[in-house]
Amino acid sequence: MKIERIELFHVAMPLIYPWRTAYGEDAAIHSVLCRLVSGSVEGWGESTPLAAPCYSPEWAGGVFHTVSEWLAPAVIGQEIDSGQALQEKLSLYKGNSFAKAALDNAWWSLHSRMTNVPLHRALGATRNEVPVGADFGVMDHVDELIEVVGSAVAENFPRIKLKFRPGWDIPMLKAVRSSFPDETFHIDCNSGYRIKDASLFQAIDEFQLAMIEQPLQHDDITDHARLQEMIKTPICLDETITHPYRAQQAVELKSCQYVNIKPGRVGGLTNAVRIHDLCQQAGIPCWVGGMLESATGASHCTALAMLDNFTYPADIFPSEKYYHEELAEFPLSLFDSEEGVPSVKAFENLPDPNFKRLESLTIQKKVIKS
Repeated sequence: MKIERIELFHVAMPLIYPWRTAYGEDAAIHSVLCRLVSGSVEGWGESTPLAAPCYSPEWAGGVFHTVSEWLAPAVIGQEIDSGQALQEKLSLYKGNSFAKAALDNAWWSLHSRMTNVPLHRALGATRNEVPVGADFGVMDHVDELIEVVGSAVAENFPRIKLKFRPGWDIPMLKAVRSSFPDETFHIDCNSGYRIKDASLFQAIDEFQLAMIEQPLQHDDITDHARLQEMIKTPICLDETITHPYRAQQAVELKSCQYVNIKPGRVGGLTNAVRIHDLCQQAGIPCWVGGMLESATGASHCTALAMLDNFTYPADIFPSEKYYHEELAEFPLSLFDSEEGVPSVKAFENLPDPNFKRLESLTIQKKVIKS
Protein backbone atom coordinates (compact mmCIF):
# COMPACT_ATOMS: atom_id res chain seq x y z
CA MET A 1 0.00 0.00 0.00
CA LYS A 2 1.19 3.51 -0.78
CA ILE A 3 1.24 5.98 2.13
CA GLU A 4 -0.22 9.13 0.60
CA ARG A 5 -1.05 11.28 3.61
CA ILE A 6 -0.04 11.37 7.29
CA GLU A 7 -1.82 13.45 9.92
CA LEU A 8 -0.45 13.85 13.44
CA PHE A 9 -2.26 15.06 16.55
CA HIS A 10 -0.66 15.73 19.93
CA VAL A 11 -3.52 15.58 22.45
CA ALA A 12 -3.94 15.98 26.21
CA MET A 13 -6.77 13.89 27.68
CA PRO A 14 -7.83 15.02 31.21
CA LEU A 15 -8.12 12.22 33.77
CA ILE A 16 -10.92 11.79 36.28
CA TYR A 17 -8.33 11.11 38.99
CA PRO A 18 -4.56 11.86 38.84
CA TRP A 19 -2.40 8.83 38.00
CA ARG A 20 0.39 8.54 40.56
CA THR A 21 3.38 6.23 40.20
CA ALA A 22 7.00 5.95 41.29
CA TYR A 23 8.01 8.45 38.58
CA GLY A 24 5.43 11.15 39.33
CA GLU A 25 1.84 12.19 38.69
CA ASP A 26 -0.22 12.85 35.56
CA ALA A 27 -3.43 14.90 35.59
CA ALA A 28 -3.85 14.45 31.84
CA ILE A 29 -2.58 11.80 29.46
CA HIS A 30 -0.54 13.18 26.58
CA SER A 31 -0.79 11.06 23.46
CA VAL A 32 0.09 11.25 19.77
CA LEU A 33 -2.47 10.02 17.26
CA CYS A 34 -1.48 9.24 13.69
CA ARG A 35 -3.78 8.94 10.68
CA LEU A 36 -2.39 7.15 7.62
CA VAL A 37 -4.24 7.42 4.30
CA SER A 38 -3.83 5.18 1.27
CA GLY A 39 -6.30 5.78 -1.53
CA SER A 40 -9.77 5.92 0.02
CA VAL A 41 -8.77 3.98 3.15
CA GLU A 42 -7.43 5.37 6.43
CA GLY A 43 -5.95 3.81 9.54
CA TRP A 44 -5.36 5.29 12.98
CA GLY A 45 -2.56 4.63 15.45
CA GLU A 46 -1.95 5.95 18.92
CA SER A 47 1.23 6.21 20.98
CA THR A 48 1.07 7.44 24.57
CA PRO A 49 4.48 8.31 26.07
CA LEU A 50 2.92 10.84 28.53
CA ALA A 51 3.72 14.53 29.01
CA ALA A 52 7.25 14.27 30.40
CA PRO A 53 10.18 11.88 29.83
CA CYS A 54 9.66 10.15 33.18
CA TYR A 55 8.25 6.75 32.24
CA SER A 56 10.75 6.52 29.38
CA PRO A 57 13.21 8.90 27.66
CA GLU A 58 10.42 9.88 25.24
CA TRP A 59 7.54 12.30 25.76
CA ALA A 60 4.52 13.25 23.67
CA GLY A 61 5.83 16.61 22.48
CA GLY A 62 9.11 15.03 21.42
CA VAL A 63 7.34 12.10 19.74
CA PHE A 64 5.16 14.53 17.76
CA HIS A 65 8.21 16.36 16.41
CA THR A 66 10.26 13.20 15.82
CA VAL A 67 7.47 11.71 13.71
CA SER A 68 6.66 14.93 11.86
CA GLU A 69 10.26 15.96 11.14
CA TRP A 70 11.97 12.61 10.56
CA LEU A 71 9.89 9.45 10.55
CA ALA A 72 6.88 10.55 8.51
CA PRO A 73 9.05 12.00 5.69
CA ALA A 74 10.85 8.63 5.54
CA VAL A 75 7.65 6.76 4.68
CA ILE A 76 5.38 9.28 2.91
CA GLY A 77 4.84 8.31 -0.73
CA GLN A 78 6.39 4.88 -0.13
CA GLU A 79 4.88 1.48 -0.92
CA ILE A 80 4.89 -0.39 2.39
CA ASP A 81 3.42 -3.86 2.34
CA SER A 82 4.31 -5.22 5.79
CA GLY A 83 4.97 -4.07 9.31
CA GLN A 84 8.52 -5.34 9.01
CA ALA A 85 9.06 -3.28 5.85
CA LEU A 86 7.90 -0.22 7.77
CA GLN A 87 10.31 -0.99 10.62
CA GLU A 88 13.15 -1.29 8.12
CA LYS A 89 12.28 2.13 6.68
CA LEU A 90 12.52 3.58 10.19
CA SER A 91 15.61 1.66 11.29
CA LEU A 92 17.99 4.50 10.38
CA TYR A 93 16.65 6.39 13.39
CA LYS A 94 17.92 5.00 16.67
CA GLY A 95 15.56 4.25 19.53
CA ASN A 96 12.43 6.42 19.61
CA SER A 97 10.15 3.43 20.08
CA PHE A 98 7.05 5.45 20.97
CA ALA A 99 7.53 7.61 17.87
CA LYS A 100 7.86 4.57 15.61
CA ALA A 101 4.83 2.98 17.28
CA ALA A 102 2.54 5.81 16.18
CA LEU A 103 3.25 4.93 12.53
CA ASP A 104 3.44 1.17 13.03
CA ASN A 105 0.12 0.92 14.85
CA ALA A 106 -1.54 3.11 12.21
CA TRP A 107 -0.10 0.90 9.46
CA TRP A 108 -1.68 -2.20 11.05
CA SER A 109 -5.03 -0.43 11.30
CA LEU A 110 -4.76 0.55 7.63
CA HIS A 111 -3.73 -2.98 6.67
CA SER A 112 -6.67 -4.47 8.59
CA ARG A 113 -9.12 -2.27 6.74
CA MET A 114 -7.59 -2.73 3.30
CA THR A 115 -7.64 -6.51 3.66
CA ASN A 116 -10.98 -6.58 5.51
CA VAL A 117 -9.44 -8.77 8.20
CA PRO A 118 -10.02 -7.91 11.91
CA LEU A 119 -6.82 -6.66 13.49
CA HIS A 120 -6.47 -9.49 16.01
CA ARG A 121 -6.74 -12.03 13.18
CA ALA A 122 -4.22 -10.09 11.08
CA LEU A 123 -1.78 -10.34 14.01
CA GLY A 124 -2.26 -14.11 14.19
CA ALA A 125 -4.71 -14.48 17.08
CA THR A 126 -7.22 -17.32 17.40
CA ARG A 127 -9.09 -15.99 20.47
CA ASN A 128 -11.82 -13.36 20.50
CA GLU A 129 -11.74 -12.42 24.20
CA VAL A 130 -9.30 -12.31 27.12
CA PRO A 131 -9.52 -11.59 30.87
CA VAL A 132 -8.26 -8.30 32.25
CA GLY A 133 -6.97 -7.17 35.64
CA ALA A 134 -7.53 -4.16 37.86
CA ASP A 135 -4.84 -1.55 38.57
CA PHE A 136 -4.53 1.02 41.33
CA GLY A 137 -2.09 3.90 41.57
CA VAL A 138 -0.76 5.66 44.65
CA MET A 139 -3.61 7.16 46.67
CA ASP A 140 -3.95 9.67 49.49
CA HIS A 141 -4.71 7.04 52.14
CA VAL A 142 -4.34 3.27 52.44
CA ASP A 143 -7.96 3.02 53.60
CA GLU A 144 -9.00 4.49 50.27
CA LEU A 145 -6.95 1.84 48.47
CA ILE A 146 -8.48 -0.96 50.57
CA GLU A 147 -11.94 0.24 49.61
CA VAL A 148 -11.33 0.27 45.84
CA VAL A 149 -9.46 -3.05 45.97
CA GLY A 150 -12.45 -4.51 47.77
CA SER A 151 -14.69 -3.36 44.93
CA ALA A 152 -12.37 -5.01 42.39
CA VAL A 153 -12.41 -8.24 44.38
CA ALA A 154 -16.21 -8.12 44.51
CA GLU A 155 -16.26 -7.68 40.73
CA ASN A 156 -14.16 -10.86 40.41
CA PHE A 157 -11.11 -9.35 38.71
CA PRO A 158 -8.65 -12.24 38.36
CA ARG A 159 -5.64 -10.20 39.51
CA ILE A 160 -4.90 -6.77 40.94
CA LYS A 161 -1.85 -4.58 40.33
CA LEU A 162 -0.66 -2.07 42.92
CA LYS A 163 1.72 0.80 42.22
CA PHE A 164 4.66 0.63 44.64
CA ARG A 165 7.15 3.36 45.50
CA PRO A 166 9.14 4.69 48.49
CA GLY A 167 6.61 5.88 51.07
CA TRP A 168 3.91 3.67 49.53
CA ASP A 169 5.54 0.30 49.96
CA ILE A 170 5.70 -2.42 52.62
CA PRO A 171 3.10 -0.95 55.04
CA MET A 172 0.68 -0.49 52.13
CA LEU A 173 1.31 -4.01 50.90
CA LYS A 174 0.93 -5.46 54.39
CA ALA A 175 -2.43 -3.71 54.83
CA VAL A 176 -3.73 -4.92 51.48
CA ARG A 177 -2.57 -8.51 51.93
CA SER A 178 -4.00 -8.59 55.46
CA SER A 179 -7.39 -7.51 54.11
CA PHE A 180 -7.29 -9.85 51.10
CA PRO A 181 -5.16 -12.89 51.99
CA ASP A 182 -6.18 -15.09 49.06
CA GLU A 183 -6.32 -12.72 46.08
CA THR A 184 -3.75 -12.53 43.27
CA PHE A 185 -1.70 -9.33 43.52
CA HIS A 186 1.43 -7.99 41.94
CA ILE A 187 3.27 -4.71 42.42
CA ASP A 188 4.63 -2.30 39.83
CA CYS A 189 7.70 -0.34 40.90
CA ASN A 190 8.15 1.66 37.67
CA SER A 191 11.95 1.40 38.05
CA GLY A 192 11.87 3.20 41.40
CA TYR A 193 14.55 1.10 43.17
CA ARG A 194 18.12 -0.14 42.72
CA ILE A 195 20.01 -3.35 43.47
CA LYS A 196 21.02 -1.91 46.87
CA ASP A 197 17.35 -2.32 47.82
CA ALA A 198 17.52 -6.11 47.41
CA SER A 199 16.65 -6.70 51.07
CA LEU A 200 13.36 -4.87 50.53
CA PHE A 201 12.43 -7.30 47.76
CA GLN A 202 13.55 -10.28 49.81
CA ALA A 203 11.08 -9.11 52.48
CA ILE A 204 8.36 -8.93 49.81
CA ASP A 205 8.67 -12.68 49.19
CA GLU A 206 6.45 -13.32 52.22
CA PHE A 207 3.48 -11.63 50.54
CA GLN A 208 3.16 -14.34 47.86
CA LEU A 209 2.85 -11.95 44.92
CA ALA A 210 2.40 -13.11 41.36
CA MET A 211 5.34 -10.91 40.29
CA ILE A 212 7.29 -7.72 40.89
CA GLU A 213 7.10 -5.50 37.83
CA GLN A 214 10.16 -3.44 36.83
CA PRO A 215 11.74 -3.03 40.27
CA LEU A 216 15.06 -1.58 39.05
CA GLN A 217 16.34 1.02 36.59
CA HIS A 218 14.33 1.56 33.42
CA ASP A 219 17.06 0.33 31.05
CA ASP A 220 18.67 -2.34 33.24
CA ILE A 221 19.00 -6.03 32.41
CA THR A 222 21.96 -7.28 34.47
CA ASP A 223 20.91 -6.09 37.93
CA HIS A 224 17.46 -7.57 37.37
CA ALA A 225 19.16 -10.91 36.68
CA ARG A 226 21.10 -10.57 39.94
CA LEU A 227 17.98 -9.64 41.87
CA GLN A 228 16.00 -12.54 40.42
CA GLU A 229 18.61 -14.93 41.80
CA MET A 230 18.19 -13.36 45.25
CA ILE A 231 14.40 -13.53 45.55
CA LYS A 232 11.64 -16.09 45.05
CA THR A 233 9.01 -13.77 43.60
CA PRO A 234 9.11 -13.65 39.78
CA ILE A 235 10.39 -10.45 38.19
CA CYS A 236 8.52 -8.97 35.25
CA LEU A 237 10.27 -6.55 32.92
CA ASP A 238 8.39 -3.59 31.46
CA GLU A 239 10.35 -0.37 30.78
CA THR A 240 13.52 -2.34 30.01
CA ILE A 241 11.98 -4.15 27.02
CA THR A 242 12.02 -1.53 24.26
CA HIS A 243 12.88 -3.73 21.27
CA PRO A 244 13.02 -7.44 20.35
CA TYR A 245 16.80 -7.42 20.80
CA ARG A 246 16.41 -6.26 24.41
CA ALA A 247 13.92 -9.04 24.98
CA GLN A 248 16.40 -11.56 23.58
CA GLN A 249 19.08 -10.27 25.95
CA ALA A 250 16.72 -10.53 28.92
CA VAL A 251 15.89 -14.12 28.02
CA GLU A 252 19.55 -15.08 27.67
CA LEU A 253 20.52 -13.43 30.97
CA LYS A 254 17.46 -14.81 32.82
CA SER A 255 16.56 -11.31 33.92
CA CYS A 256 12.86 -12.04 34.32
CA GLN A 257 10.14 -14.68 34.43
CA TYR A 258 7.44 -12.51 32.82
CA VAL A 259 7.41 -9.79 30.19
CA ASN A 260 4.93 -6.94 29.95
CA ILE A 261 4.47 -5.88 26.32
CA LYS A 262 3.14 -2.43 25.47
CA PRO A 263 2.92 -1.68 21.74
CA GLY A 264 4.04 1.94 22.25
CA ARG A 265 7.06 1.08 24.34
CA VAL A 266 8.42 -1.54 21.91
CA GLY A 267 7.97 0.37 18.65
CA GLY A 268 4.52 -0.83 17.63
CA LEU A 269 2.54 -3.98 16.97
CA THR A 270 5.15 -5.41 14.59
CA ASN A 271 7.78 -5.58 17.33
CA ALA A 272 5.20 -6.55 19.96
CA VAL A 273 4.36 -9.71 18.02
CA ARG A 274 8.06 -10.52 17.57
CA ILE A 275 8.67 -10.19 21.31
CA HIS A 276 5.61 -12.33 22.05
CA ASP A 277 6.93 -15.05 19.75
CA LEU A 278 10.44 -14.87 21.18
CA CYS A 279 9.15 -15.19 24.75
CA GLN A 280 6.82 -18.02 23.80
CA GLN A 281 9.75 -19.97 22.38
CA ALA A 282 11.69 -19.34 25.61
CA GLY A 283 8.79 -20.42 27.84
CA ILE A 284 8.31 -16.95 29.34
CA PRO A 285 4.66 -15.89 29.64
CA CYS A 286 3.63 -12.38 28.64
CA TRP A 287 0.83 -9.95 29.29
CA VAL A 288 -0.30 -6.76 27.58
CA GLY A 289 0.26 -3.48 29.37
CA GLY A 290 -1.47 -0.18 28.81
CA MET A 291 -0.53 3.50 28.89
CA LEU A 292 -4.05 4.83 29.54
CA GLU A 293 -4.66 5.21 25.83
CA SER A 294 -7.98 6.25 24.38
CA ALA A 295 -10.10 3.43 22.96
CA THR A 296 -8.32 3.98 19.61
CA GLY A 297 -5.01 2.86 21.10
CA ALA A 298 -6.57 0.40 23.54
CA SER A 299 -8.21 -1.45 20.65
CA HIS A 300 -4.71 -2.25 19.35
CA CYS A 301 -3.66 -3.50 22.80
CA THR A 302 -6.82 -5.61 22.85
CA ALA A 303 -6.03 -7.18 19.48
CA LEU A 304 -2.50 -7.98 20.61
CA ALA A 305 -3.71 -9.54 23.86
CA MET A 306 -5.55 -12.24 21.90
CA LEU A 307 -2.25 -13.97 20.98
CA ASP A 308 -1.61 -17.31 22.68
CA ASN A 309 1.31 -16.45 24.97
CA PHE A 310 -0.50 -13.59 26.69
CA THR A 311 -1.55 -15.74 29.61
CA TYR A 312 -1.60 -13.21 32.48
CA PRO A 313 -4.66 -10.87 32.58
CA ALA A 314 -4.08 -7.71 30.60
CA ASP A 315 -3.95 -4.02 31.54
CA ILE A 316 -6.88 -2.97 29.36
CA PHE A 317 -9.34 -0.62 31.01
CA PRO A 318 -12.90 0.53 30.30
CA SER A 319 -12.98 4.11 29.08
CA GLU A 320 -15.12 5.34 31.97
CA LYS A 321 -12.50 4.29 34.52
CA TYR A 322 -10.18 7.16 33.64
CA TYR A 323 -12.01 9.57 31.33
CA HIS A 324 -15.21 11.59 31.68
CA GLU A 325 -15.46 11.60 27.89
CA GLU A 326 -13.77 9.09 25.61
CA LEU A 327 -11.70 10.53 22.75
CA ALA A 328 -12.61 7.69 20.40
CA GLU A 329 -15.87 7.44 18.47
CA PHE A 330 -17.08 4.73 20.81
CA PRO A 331 -15.68 3.58 24.18
CA LEU A 332 -13.97 0.40 25.29
CA SER A 333 -16.12 -1.66 27.63
CA LEU A 334 -15.67 -4.82 29.67
CA PHE A 335 -18.01 -7.78 29.99
CA ASP A 336 -18.16 -10.81 32.27
CA SER A 337 -17.00 -14.03 30.62
CA GLU A 338 -18.78 -17.35 31.12
CA GLU A 339 -16.52 -17.84 34.14
CA GLY A 340 -17.72 -14.51 35.56
CA VAL A 341 -14.35 -12.80 35.06
CA PRO A 342 -14.10 -9.24 33.67
CA SER A 343 -12.89 -9.56 30.10
CA VAL A 344 -12.55 -7.64 26.86
CA LYS A 345 -13.62 -8.65 23.36
CA ALA A 346 -11.62 -8.06 20.21
CA PHE A 347 -12.87 -5.20 18.06
CA GLU A 348 -14.25 -6.28 14.71
CA ASN A 349 -14.22 -2.60 13.69
CA LEU A 350 -11.51 -0.38 15.14
CA PRO A 351 -12.69 2.82 16.89
CA ASP A 352 -11.44 5.98 15.21
CA PRO A 353 -11.23 9.25 17.15
CA ASN A 354 -14.31 11.45 17.32
CA PHE A 355 -13.19 14.50 15.32
CA LYS A 356 -15.02 17.05 17.47
CA ARG A 357 -13.42 15.70 20.66
CA LEU A 358 -10.06 15.29 18.93
CA GLU A 359 -10.11 18.93 17.86
CA SER A 360 -10.96 20.11 21.37
CA LEU A 361 -8.07 18.16 22.95
CA THR A 362 -5.40 18.79 20.29
CA ILE A 363 -2.34 20.78 21.35
CA GLN A 364 -0.58 20.68 17.98
CA LYS A 365 -1.27 19.15 14.56
CA LYS A 366 0.69 18.53 11.38
CA VAL A 367 -0.12 17.12 7.94
CA ILE A 368 2.49 15.45 5.71
CA LYS A 369 1.52 14.84 2.07
CA SER A 370 3.20 12.92 -0.74
